[in-house]
Amino acid sequence: MPVIGLGTYSLPGSVCTNAVRQALQSGYRLIDTASFYGNEREVGEGVRSSGVPREEIFVITKLYPNQYSHAGRAIDEALKKLNIGHIDMMLLHHPAHNDVETYRAIERAVKDGKVRSAGISCYYVRETDRFLPQVEIKPALIQNEIHPYYQDSEVIRHIQSLGIAVQSWYPLGGRGYTGAMFGHKILREIAAAHQKTPAQVILRWHLQRGVVAIPGSSNPDHIRENISVFDFSLTDEEMTRIAALDRNEKHDWY
Repeated sequence: MPVIGLGTYSLPGSVCTNAVRQALQSGYRLIDTASFYGNEREVGEGVRSSGVPREEIFVITKLYPNQYSHAGRAIDEALKKLNIGHIDMMLLHHPAHNDVETYRAIERAVKDGKVRSAGISCYYVRETDRFLPQVEIKPALIQNEIHPYYQDSEVIRHIQSLGIAVQSWYPLGGRGYTGAMFGHKILREIAAAHQKTPAQVILRWHLQRGVVAIPGSSNPDHIRENISVFDFSLTDEEMTRIAALDRNEKHDWY
């Protein structure tokens, strides 16, 4: 799985299709969507029209709790909407009372070749430790809210200690919060030192913590900016300065 991808939350219709196509043509190989986003069909169109070979692209989608009672059918619906052959990874969007049973449907889809790998989202220490003993295929990924103001270091260490990859679905703080974060004095100073933007500094910080990032954007300039993070590194001192920004400040409810 690539370590930088495009998140498609709140990208509708042709905006989503164009963003996916632009991202793939700009070098992205990871695209994240979900049934809840209502744009799986558009993501599939973007993948198919990108000119990038399907085997090079890693597509993640998710089942929402209102689909858990009919998970097998919901997986088939996602496959039909995406229309890209297989799904590279299917996640549970949230914990729920029947999440283990739902995950078993994903496990069956993996065995049937419909889905390549399985993961979960919005699972923290307690939720993860409850869940893992009940499933056969260990989740390859846990996707949570993580950004400089909500660093969740203990949870990240716990998940990574289990051999599970961690991914941030709000790597830049989430819509409505990025402007203030990008204006933070420390992030601006570090960005200036590297001739980069605050967004690029934050994404580089995620990578150096071993966290996969899926920033969302439909702006071609921002899409290109967000993947241009492999030509510099943050020093230990800079990582420590960013660590000090943690406010335990969640920007979404789960």
